[in-house]
Amino acid sequence: MKSLENIKVLIADENHLKFIDDINDAIDSASKQRGTGIARRTFEYLSSKMKEGKAIIALEGDTFAGFCYIETWQEKGFVANSGLIVGEEYRGIGLAKAIKKKAFELSRKKYPNSKIFGLTTGLAVMKINHELGYRPVTFSELTLDDQFWKGCQGCVNHDILERTGRTKCLCTGMLYDPAWEKPTYANGNGIKKRSLLDLLPKRFVGVAKKKITDKNK
Repeated sequence: MKSLENIKVLIADENHLKFIDDINDAIDSASKQRGTGIARRTFEYLSSKMKEGKAIIALEGDTFAGFCYIETWQEKGFVANSGLIVGEEYRGIGLAKAIKKKAFELSRKKYPNSKIFGLTTGLAVMKINHELGYRPVTFSELTLDDQFWKGCQGCVNHDILERTGRTKCLCTGMLYDPAWEKPTYANGNGIKKRSLLDLLPKRFVGVAKKKITDKNK
């Protein structure tokens, strides 16, 4: 059985262009197994992701194991982590989670204020997304950029998406919003209430706390 310890999860670059055919073969194989659509990407498209440092690849030595890429939409207001694929021999060992985590970290580093989203039909991917902080949302909360939705044209279920006016399909839309991590305060006005200790110089805080502790004994 394959081990995650023997696999390197890397930010892809020009040295990894030779794996693009392996990536698309894995996409085709997974699509047939699931009976759902996973859009195949062109060589030019995937190579551009690698050259721009916007792709994650997993390798066991010189053997392809998994892949994912990121793309920005709507003037970088949205970032999609797309094309997640893991080779059949490498499933069930936590590799998909490792790739998604790496792609998520890359997205947050490059675009810290952007919403991160994705479409998936896989329960395992939904679980991973949930652990990373994504939430399931309606398609109306995702990017409105037509170029993103054109990427679904290679999916066998694209007619469902079109017939419903892009409101639903077999995929589940999931979203992470960095605003969710911003602190909120009970007073409702976004202003943190400070105690007297917050206003004291740091050198006095320890002394003040000690006096309060001694008083309560």
